[in-house]
Amino acid sequence: MNQRRILSLWFPRLGAERVLRGLRTETDAATLPFAIVDRVGNTEQIQSLSPAASAAGIIKGLSLRDACAICPKLRTRRHNAHADAQFLKVLIRWAGKYSPWVSEDGQDALMLDITGCAHLFGGESGMVRDMVHEAHSFGLTLRAGLANSRGAAWALARFAGQQAHADRSGDAIDVEAHATRSRAAKRRHWERGGTAPSKSTQVTYAGEIAAVGQTRTALYPLPVAALRLDGDTLTTLNRLGLRRIGDLIGQPRATLARRFGQGLTLRLDQALGVSPEPVSPAAPEETLSLRLTLPDPIGLVEDVTAALDRLLEPLCAKLERKGLAARTLIFEAHRADHTMQRLEVRMARPANTVHRLRGLLVMKLDDLDAGFGIDMVRLLATQVEPVQTRTPVGHVGAGRDVAKRLAANTALDDLIGRLGARLGIEAITRRHPSESHLPEKAAMTLTAAFSGPAESWPKPARPRPLRLWRPEPVDAPQAPTPPAQFRWRRRELTLAEARGPERIAPEWWLDEPEWRSGQRDYWEVITKDGDRLWLFYAHGGAMSAGWFCHGAFA
Repeated sequence: MNQRRILSLWFPRLGAERVLRGLRTETDAATLPFAIVDRVGNTEQIQSLSPAASAAGIIKGLSLRDACAICPKLRTRRHNAHADAQFLKVLIRWAGKYSPWVSEDGQDALMLDITGCAHLFGGESGMVRDMVHEAHSFGLTLRAGLANSRGAAWALARFAGQQAHADRSGDAIDVEAHATRSRAAKRRHWERGGTAPSKSTQVTYAGEIAAVGQTRTALYPLPVAALRLDGDTLTTLNRLGLRRIGDLIGQPRATLARRFGQGLTLRLDQALGVSPEPVSPAAPEETLSLRLTLPDPIGLVEDVTAALDRLLEPLCAKLERKGLAARTLIFEAHRADHTMQRLEVRMARPANTVHRLRGLLVMKLDDLDAGFGIDMVRLLATQVEPVQTRTPVGHVGAGRDVAKRLAANTALDDLIGRLGARLGIEAITRRHPSESHLPEKAAMTLTAAFSGPAESWPKPARPRPLRLWRPEPVDAPQAPTPPAQFRWRRRELTLAEARGPERIAPEWWLDEPEWRSGQRDYWEVITKDGDRLWLFYAHGGAMSAGWFCHGAFA
């Protein structure tokens, strides 16, 4: 049996290079200091940057103000997460020619299982070299890591290129110990954050391949940050001097688990291939979408509504031809400043007709911010379900009755959809009978959009009160017969009439804290003051016996 071989493809400059691909006609596209800016809290930070911006001294996570101070010629653009996600899906289709087992790995990487595929491309080295060259022709920076496990491939793709630099100074480690900082003055100026050496002295790293059975050797010199640990664990490890993965491999597992938790040992075992970490291939998605490119930017609600109408009718026709109905619709408005806003509508019942979908989408247009103008709109059906075909009945009257029932159900679902568009589809709930004889568990709350109305409610042996609350103690003699006088909620009450009893036993297969008092005898008690209470006598179990009030009738 062949050893599993996992390949990690990391695109460290995915956001910036995706935008720069559109500037390839410009003469300075390769040397343009460019960065993608994203808002984090109240500040704008650098999310992705071009090689020219990195050479100018800008780093990821730097504030936009500081970046412009370092490089006044810096050009920026707002972060478009949805466009990056769509571009990553395009790269999945590209990587599919190397292996059928491709999946996303975060927002800027792919993970491939190339077991049994490398010989088609001249071996593993030939495959990695071909990928790097093709990515370079696309205008993308690619770093690859190949190993026997997913964790090791991830670590090699991101940290193996820093190995030589880390051996000299330790700067490749994310969190540095205080004792190391005291020796920082002895390093060369460019290792302390100064100007980087020229490109002629740097070695371009494209990919790192760990041979079969050499995963431990390849991971040994890498920093502990390559294990995908959280920041607190990394800080503690570096303060203790455990800076390399090799420092952890020789440590007793019980000691590591007791000191740092099971997460550290799990990540270490996943990197070494001891714990399995499968690669799930991305499912092929059938895109049901239409777009409309506008000659001039629009911003009025009437114009956006007209554009929506141009898209909605052909989309509904497309869904009907395929025998599908939309459960979730997304309306994308692409602005002139290369940003985009998405409006999502979720249906209580899948629909493929214009009159049912248009009203919900128009309600969402109030939340749309046109900005400097909208130059392209797109309508997508992201979640669809098959429509059950209905055969017409023979009798005319029966057919009309069926149509009326279906129309009534549709009206209720449309109402739920309109309310959900305002309040959120999960906020609309309905009560549904539950398979339990306990009074407080006789009904459950379900999301109205994803559940149907109950055909019938089970009828209990005796009437149930309109209001239920947690059982409250009643001051009365400990006898199974209803007391002539009792005290409840600081009131002295006198019995006028009692109906019952109805014995209810706890569910012995479940441990209900409220039912540790054993079997209960429920009575409908009417007092001389007009109160209709639902009292029960608990026969005692893990708790003492006594009288309690569980609810009140209307």
